[in-house]
Amino acid sequence: MSTLTIIYAGMFYLATLLLVAGLAFKIFDYSRTPAPLKIPTTPAPTTQTGVVYRMAKEVVVFESLFKSNKWIWLFGWMFHFGLFLVLARHLRYFTEPVWFWVGIVQPFGKYASFMMVIGLAGLLARRFVVDRVRYISTPSDYLMLVLLLAIGVSGMLMT
Repeated sequence: MSTLTIIYAGMFYLATLLLVAGLAFKIFDYSRTPAPLKIPTTPAPTTQTGVVYRMAKEVVVFESLFKSNKWIWLFGWMFHFGLFLVLARHLRYFTEPVWFWVGIVQPFGKYASFMMVIGLAGLLARRFVVDRVRYISTPSDYLMLVLLLAIGVSGMLMT
């Protein structure tokens, strides 16, 4: 193993350790912060199955976003589902033998990049078009969307 490989591996482990430690600290810090306001919530499920079902709907379908704003929901869902298919397609590089469902996803993953880029472009356009959102957007918001868009476009240009 070369010295450069050892340096990069060490940097990777250091970055991973920093990410995990920082995340743990933020979660701990957030758990210790008092909540000054009572936030009214909708009727919550009383069983564990109900909680799992409600959380699954929110995580997979973005139900509350769908109820509040259909355009943001559409672009957000397009981006996330396209990203999921693209990542699933990339699993073929890391698994041997390739899992059967990864083989099924292959043809769709190529076109999912279009869906991902269109979703990102819609979310970025929203930052420019909607006055209220433009007012609260910071440069880092634009930077993250532009970087993700650049990753998606460069990946599309490779095929």
